[in-house]
Amino acid sequence: MSDVHSGHRARMRSRFAAQGLDGFADHEVLELILFYAIPQKNVNPLAHQLLEHFGSLHRVMDAELEELRQVEGIGEYAASLLRLFGLMGARIRQSRAKDREHLRNFRDAQQHCIRLFEGKRQEHFYMVCMNGEMEVVADALVAKGSLDEVEAYPRVVAELALRHNAHTVVFCHNHPDGKTTPSQADIDTTVRLNDLLMRIGVTLADHIIVSDEEAFSFSANDFIYRESVGDTLVTRVASSAGELRIARQINEAKKNRSQS
Repeated sequence: MSDVHSGHRARMRSRFAAQGLDGFADHEVLELILFYAIPQKNVNPLAHQLLEHFGSLHRVMDAELEELRQVEGIGEYAASLLRLFGLMGARIRQSRAKDREHLRNFRDAQQHCIRLFEGKRQEHFYMVCMNGEMEVVADALVAKGSLDEVEAYPRVVAELALRHNAHTVVFCHNHPDGKTTPSQADIDTTVRLNDLLMRIGVTLADHIIVSDEEAFSFSANDFIYRESVGDTLVTRVASSAGELRIARQINEAKKNRSQS
């Protein structure tokens, strides 16, 4: 490495040590990262090339490994390091938020799930496991792939719920296409998994669909509702327009009774 490049790297590291990232341009942030993956090369042009290819810093950090490798000059180590940095920010935010986090209502669940999917562009399906105090004990990854493609959900869901001693769970998955409206496959899978959970004594509180910063709550939209069967409160999932109308009538009746 030439003395010019060596001096540039030393100055960049000194700036970072003194002021953090304050005052750093986006391409300079990428340079700092690339220093550790590409030690013998001027990475300034490569940092600019990444920004030009993806359009912004956050899109670089959200890119999948295969996408990063398509940029000339980005090899396995550089792609892995960039992906690690991109996912690390979301993981740290999740760790902070999960510190004794309670999901008391569907709004709490939505915000938790939005954070969970930061930086994920492939479809993922999670089960948020909670104890009896509605305190998050685990964000359990069930599978990657759309709900109509993965057949192992029931077995995996049962194993994870029992492993984490879950009292209540929230399912959540993302729609990378930008739409949060549940598909019929989403609804049918929720019905099957709710039946499974009831058999092992676990309550389904919600199913959240996330796309970017938006989220759809099954519970808030009456797809998941509670029905009294004798002295027992049973969780139901509306799987058709007719069942959804019934669910809304039940919830409206409960609301009227609570206000009277």
